[in-house]
Amino acid sequence: MSTTRESPEPVELLRTALGVIAEYAPQATELGRVFADAGFELALVGGPVRDAFLGKASVDLDFATSARPEETERLLAAWGDAHWDMGREFGTIGARRGDVIVEVTTYRTEAYDSSSRKPEVVYGDSLDGDLSRRDFTVNAMALRLPDLVFVDPFGGLNDLADRILRTPASPEQSFDDDPLRMMRAVRFAAQLGVDVEPGVLAAMTAMAGRIEIVSAERVQAELVKLLMAPAPRRGLELMVYAGLAEHVLPELPNLQLTIDEHHRHKDVYEHTLTVLDQAIDLETSPDGPVPGPDLVLRLAAIMHDIGKPDTRRMEPGGGVSFHHHEIVGAKMTTKRMKALRFDKATTQAVSKLVALHLRFHGYGDAAWTDSAVRRYVADAGDQLERLHRLTRADCTTRNKRKAARLSHAYDDLENRIAALAEEEELNAIRPDLDGNAIMEILGIGPGRQVGAAYKHMLALRMERGPLPEDEARRELLSWWESQQG
Repeated sequence: MSTTRESPEPVELLRTALGVIAEYAPQATELGRVFADAGFELALVGGPVRDAFLGKASVDLDFATSARPEETERLLAAWGDAHWDMGREFGTIGARRGDVIVEVTTYRTEAYDSSSRKPEVVYGDSLDGDLSRRDFTVNAMALRLPDLVFVDPFGGLNDLADRILRTPASPEQSFDDDPLRMMRAVRFAAQLGVDVEPGVLAAMTAMAGRIEIVSAERVQAELVKLLMAPAPRRGLELMVYAGLAEHVLPELPNLQLTIDEHHRHKDVYEHTLTVLDQAIDLETSPDGPVPGPDLVLRLAAIMHDIGKPDTRRMEPGGGVSFHHHEIVGAKMTTKRMKALRFDKATTQAVSKLVALHLRFHGYGDAAWTDSAVRRYVADAGDQLERLHRLTRADCTTRNKRKAARLSHAYDDLENRIAALAEEEELNAIRPDLDGNAIMEILGIGPGRQVGAAYKHMLALRMERGPLPEDEARRELLSWWESQQG
């Protein structure tokens, strides 16, 4: 692999990249020849090149070309097993050959006007020009094909070695062209462990409000990538510091204004970030109940206390309380996640965890009945394993004795849940009599009365556990008689 840069490259990164690129080479060089034979340039660009220097092979390969979309489509149709229009308005055509998936985009520049939510695309005529409009120098490296010539006009490899994030153009121009790049900066801080160059950070801070012209769907996609990164706390702290969070996730910086009731942290914000770290530590391997990285658990950790600022009350004697902050927080969570266009299932799961995260507190002080344990499990439903982890992560006290007591209490609760589950198949609790049996015993047809009877029998099941059939029948008839008055 040759290079067009005269300055020396970090030798270790180059050696690492050679091994990864060897995996790409057969497919990439073959595709490069297809384009070259047709008179067009083709280069591997962006994430796959960057990741190669980090020792990671990308699943999908991104290419840039001098060919226009209609010409790209014709060439990919002949090369691949299948091809599709990924975004012709942006100059991108996709294709698959065997297990290899490629995206090929025409050289371009793009910019937002002052009120647009969609970039205006203008096709370019050179690889260097295409690289110059990319977000950061670490993503502005390329590999010309089919000859495997490394192109790095902005020093991206040195920046990658130095773990620094810079923009090819001025940061003001870069973020003005596409404000989403500010979210990408905080995402890369979490994902790659890089530091943001001071000038870039200053531009982000000054221009943070411009993120509001970007669609919620695009912002959400970057936020999810940040949260699923190895170090999401790093990215979130940068979001808050630069002022981006005020426009994307304002509930998070708002926590800085609230001191927690136990004065364990400077503010609830610091507590929240600690809970996030501890929740991540409790994620499991792929074959466990909560395989990491787990988006729902991480979102719940971030959102679990967002109701505290709105429920903060000063108590006699100088104390502070946050009564029902979990209920307020659950509603706020739903509202924010809808605004960010999260899907319904994810939104409901996170909101449920926020609503339930305090339920355990008090278990160690007063013994729960079996009924209370059943209700805890039933209310958590399919989020029980995540609730276990969120509740444990929410203990951030520095008091080792108190932490041990809480941990022991939750161990006891989990043991009781396991024992009841073994006895009763707790995860699938149903009344002792189903709807058909209720209608037969009471001699009624479908309607609201059957639903009311079903709820009564379910409550009875929670309270007393499984009942023999004759006893369940007596209880139903007794309840029915009480309803007739």
